[in-house]
Amino acid sequence: MRYLLSIILVSVLMSCGSVKVNYDYDRAVDFSNYSTYNYYSDMESGLSQLDEKRLLRAMDSTLKTRGYRLAEEPELLINIMSDEYRSAPNNNVGVGIGGCSRNVGGGISVGLPLGSFNMQRSIQFDLVDAQRDALVWQAVAESGFRENASPSVREDKLRKLVKKVFSKFPPKIK
Repeated sequence: MRYLLSIILVSVLMSCGSVKVNYDYDRAVDFSNYSTYNYYSDMESGLSQLDEKRLLRAMDSTLKTRGYRLAEEPELLINIMSDEYRSAPNNNVGVGIGGCSRNVGGGISVGLPLGSFNMQRSIQFDLVDAQRDALVWQAVAESGFRENASPSVREDKLRKLVKKVFSKFPPKIK
């Protein structure tokens, strides 16, 4: 029983801390042609003002280290959208009842969720070719978050999220 509880605890902790990222991009685009970026002026990220500032600071720092610079007339425009939602617990316990008599069998099974619902945040990053007004790269990051986290925890989490999201930008086209 202790072993089972340990496994459940570890999996719950790991699911809260990990960031899952899905990427997509236009394979026909030569990303080496881009060196400047800026954000949509009418961007509505869905984040609080403070979290949006933290996120943009982390993005500016990350993109700068990758050789991109913020510009008034950018080659890439960035749009960010986010959403918060509650996800069902990942862990279930199955309870089953079964019976069998001669060639007849039957059974009932029920999955009981363990733990409480988790708060999740999804953030979508769209990079658009400013001249053509065409989406060229997109990433969607999903991670757990706590509404009552301290400012330093929020900043650290957003910095790690941005680092993971942009670890595959620009894409290595094969």
